[in-house]
Amino acid sequence: MSTLTYVYADSTCVLGPLATYAEPHCYDLCADHAERLTAPNGWEVIRLAPDPAAAGPSSDDLEALANAVREAARPLPPREPGHGTPGAPVEVARRGHLRMLQDPGANTSEG
Repeated sequence: MSTLTYVYADSTCVLGPLATYAEPHCYDLCADHAERLTAPNGWEVIRLAPDPAAAGPSSDDLEALANAVREAARPLPPREPGHGTPGAPVEVARRGHLRMLQDPGANTSEG
């Protein structure tokens, strides 16, 4: 994957590593289209080689992922009846990312 950017003032197309944020007049291209890219007559194409060391996840990326997993696995404190949105389901159990909800208006006694 590559990002194509036009520099109209210089009549130049710049094809470089995939951008990390959206910019106007930037287009992401797959490898096939990046290889076959041609520019209009009178324009120059500059191809920036990607840095192989920057291609993998950084230590910041891995730390953010680990923190997100820890946060998702943290159990929620139990809610007391009468708190929260009236008539909303109440969480009664949790296992990982799955929650068991109980309808507060349902009759829980059988008989």
